[in-house]
Amino acid sequence: MTAKVLMYRTQHCPYCHRAEALLKARGVTEIETVRVDLDPARRDEMVERTGRRTVPQIFIGATHVGGFDDLAELDHEGRLTSLLAG
Repeated sequence: MTAKVLMYRTQHCPYCHRAEALLKARGVTEIETVRVDLDPARRDEMVERTGRRTVPQIFIGATHVGGFDDLAELDHEGRLTSLLAG
């Protein structure tokens, strides 16, 4: 079983698409997405939860991973798979 993945994103964000592709390559079959370009209140929620204004902002379980660069670094270090395993 993989941990729940939540990603705040916008439709035309290339880093969002890259993050989604990396997660799927690591076996994630379901990503809860929040389109902050469609709902300003959800963008405010994202900023409040993360302290960041850029997308994507990714949570794996209760852990705020950060953006795509942070996700890719976790993967490069070999820590992403264990985080996804819960």
